[in-house]
Amino acid sequence: MTRLYTLGNPPTTPAAPISSAPDWVQANPARIERALAHALALPGGGWYVADASARITAVPRAITIAGRPLVFWRTPSGRLRAAPEACPHMGASLECARTRGDNLLCPWHGLELGDGPHGRWSPYQVHDDGVLAWVQTDSAGEPATDAPILAPRPGCYVAGVIRVEARCEPADVLANRLDPWHGAHFHPHSFARLQVLEDRGDCLTVRVAYRVLGPLAVEVDATFHCPDPRTIVMTIIDGEGRGSVVETHATPIEPGRCAVIEATLAASDRCGFAVARRLAGLWRGAITRRAARLWVEDVAYAERRYALRGRRPAALRTIPGG
Repeated sequence: MTRLYTLGNPPTTPAAPISSAPDWVQANPARIERALAHALALPGGGWYVADASARITAVPRAITIAGRPLVFWRTPSGRLRAAPEACPHMGASLECARTRGDNLLCPWHGLELGDGPHGRWSPYQVHDDGVLAWVQTDSAGEPATDAPILAPRPGCYVAGVIRVEARCEPADVLANRLDPWHGAHFHPHSFARLQVLEDRGDCLTVRVAYRVLGPLAVEVDATFHCPDPRTIVMTIIDGEGRGSVVETHATPIEPGRCAVIEATLAASDRCGFAVARRLAGLWRGAITRRAARLWVEDVAYAERRYALRGRRPAALRTIPGG
């Protein structure tokens, strides 16, 4: 076995794994299903992540969420807007619309649509948190909240966001993240080792060594928890980059298809971090490349889980929300 050398500030507490059993024993399917059931029962407020905030511009863009084709755009003042993608007049796609001030002009007949309803056409509530663009619909039948239910974020960070699509349901994406035991086995290029230190049912604490280059790694303690039924958040609580978070959001597109939008907010308590933020463009590229590489494999995990579930008799399908 290649010797591992750790860099940076290590976790301050000794590692105390909850079990010395092999990872395949600790990754108990029943435990993962219980954690998933707890997450899927959480309130979501009817909010869904559409994409990175920066990727919604003044040019209208169509995104389907929970079976609903929507159009997103920004006003000249930078305000986020979302509405049904089909013009209420004769169904033209508003992704091809021109803008006039805050409003859309239908490309077929010039109908101007804005803040107010027009027949059954009506804009949706949106939320821009500076990193992600959210929209609220009643597709999930959830009691509405005024804003998305966000996990704590660092006050100063460099953010990178990726968006990939998968042939699965949001529950399969959450299940992937609720199984940290696969990390060092399925992603050996990124994780040198991983130990589960605590399992409270609704929150996992792990010690993980992230590979930097070859035998060089950075070791941290991190928690995984779900603030809503379509999100799981990893927060570094000790070690290098303390306070950094990775938010993984699973947004349904249609039955059997979902989008994975993952936001990494990298933080540091080192005195030079403020200077490093000036090179945010370089950081952002490194952040998104690493995340995208992991999700090539994790999409395969989620899609395999979804495919296997579809092959089982209905009486054996015990996964909530699948």
